[in-house]
Amino acid sequence: MAVQCSEPVGACDGSGAARAGEAGVPDGSPPARLVPLLALACGSSVATVYFSQPLLVTLGERFALGAGWLGAIVTVTQLGYAVGLLALVPLGDLLDRRRLVTGQLALLAAALLAAGLAPGAVALFGALAAVGLLAVVAQTMVAAAAALTPPARRGRAVGTVTGGIVTGILLARAAAGALADLAGWRAVYLVAAGVILVLAVLVRRALPAGTPIVGAHEMPYGRLVASTVTLFARHPLLRVRGALALLVFAAFSTLWSGMAQPLSGPPWSLSHTAIGAFGLAGAAGAVAATVAGRWNDRGLARRTTGIGLAVLALSWLPIGLTGRSLWALAIGAVLLDFAVQAVHVTNQTLIHSVRPDAGSRIIGGYMVFYSAGSSLGALGSSLAYAAAGWPAVTALGASFSLAALALWATTRHVGQVGDRP
Repeated sequence: MAVQCSEPVGACDGSGAARAGEAGVPDGSPPARLVPLLALACGSSVATVYFSQPLLVTLGERFALGAGWLGAIVTVTQLGYAVGLLALVPLGDLLDRRRLVTGQLALLAAALLAAGLAPGAVALFGALAAVGLLAVVAQTMVAAAAALTPPARRGRAVGTVTGGIVTGILLARAAAGALADLAGWRAVYLVAAGVILVLAVLVRRALPAGTPIVGAHEMPYGRLVASTVTLFARHPLLRVRGALALLVFAAFSTLWSGMAQPLSGPPWSLSHTAIGAFGLAGAAGAVAATVAGRWNDRGLARRTTGIGLAVLALSWLPIGLTGRSLWALAIGAVLLDFAVQAVHVTNQTLIHSVRPDAGSRIIGGYMVFYSAGSSLGALGSSLAYAAAGWPAVTALGASFSLAALALWATTRHVGQVGDRP
């Protein structure tokens, strides 16, 4: 199926993607240091959304929240993230990216400071919602990396930046657990505020100024945001890949949001540091981001997606043995994270090719599905654990994974641009 293009005649080539040099697609590569720096900044920004996961039990005790409410700590952050994806990420197609990115990073640092100083549950929830809202700056940086890279190397650039995000998400748990054990949970957010502020300065120096989008700066903000919905209504590939993201990240969040409860209780009774250390095992999955990016550049997106989803479903077999073996959990976490990131990078590479001139809006809209899935998994895992323990959590995660595999199997031929079977 050919991807549609609503740009003027000549703005798209036969694959539906804007030609290099038009609609903001460059002819050359971005500065060598820019993509690694964006990867670091993206990882650090997104990590702030996940700091709470190894701390859920402690936060529940500190703010008198019942077991069924622990998932709400993650959910409120993800809801803020979803709002930011629709309200803030599209601004990357409208405003100067350097000012937008550095401004959001500075505000994110302020929100983290508020979370670290929160006196009560209401203040904490409000601050975490703001953290989620502003952490979407990572997606603006992903779109910037894609827009500043020619199509032939875009998969690799997106893979590198997404690899940074994956590493940040998973190492966030280890860092949060260690800091919480050393200096208390508040130190996690206070230290993060300082790190984000430093990165804001570095990114401002490295990111080129300007908005490389033809005509987008003339579009009113309301129409810009509304056009995100229009894009997804018009292009089947965006809807399919968004639905896959929802299911895949629901499975991802089911594991990582639900893990703290069985590991903090008998028979394991692990510390914050030990619980967070499982993020180190899962960080091996970050390798998948770079590998998947290269496979996508070779036209193997469909195959990468199918393999990734099959591995995701199989990962729940060892995860289900968590009550008997921590090694089984570690193996399952590596498999799950490898699979999730392979699919995620493939999704982002494909959807950006639909309309490179609308990269921020498309990635923002896609990540709404991601955020919805993460919220669903976090809330579902806490309710499942409260109702029937870890077996129910495992069944929930496996159900999300199998649903994603079934969706891919029935829609794998939809809108695959330049993809080989």
